[in-house]
Amino acid sequence: MKNLKMKSARAALDMSQQELAENVGVSRQTINAIEKGDYNPTINLCRAICKTLNKTLDELFWEE
Repeated sequence: MKNLKMKSARAALDMSQQELAENVGVSRQTINAIEKGDYNPTINLCRAICKTLNKTLDELFWEE
């Protein structure tokens, strides 16, 4: 499932996939794969993404 919440949170901060990737210590391709729903990140990576985007785990990764 695509992670549009993460993509919109990143866009709201005017942050590129590359910038987010550098901040959390992964490749741009990993961020792209998470946003496309092709990669299920570890909890540690989820937490790093949330911290960088100033969001909670529920806001970015909880499916309703």
